[in-house]
Amino acid sequence: MLRTIFWVLVIAVLAAFTAANWQPVEVRIWEGLLLETRLPALVILAFLLGLVPTWLLYRATRWRLLRRIANLETQLTVKTAPSLTSTNLETAQAAETKSETP
Repeated sequence: MLRTIFWVLVIAVLAAFTAANWQPVEVRIWEGLLLETRLPALVILAFLLGLVPTWLLYRATRWRLLRRIANLETQLTVKTAPSLTSTNLETAQAAETKSETP
């Protein structure tokens, strides 16, 4: 819910900024190359240049940590799972019959 409210506010502020500043600007990329665009396009581009790499880093870190957690949980269940060797099976059956008698 908070995430939705945040993005609605960001879009509303961006829309208000776009409506108030719809004017052409010139950006000199390097000598001899001049880019003429609207101001809101530059603002949106700068926002995305900051947001996308950070978001990708967040998603990659989350994916890596979730895989690590799943791996650790798998290792934990493998270590705690009883093996079915004949010795352990006989011990388990003996313990079961012992626990069933009152």
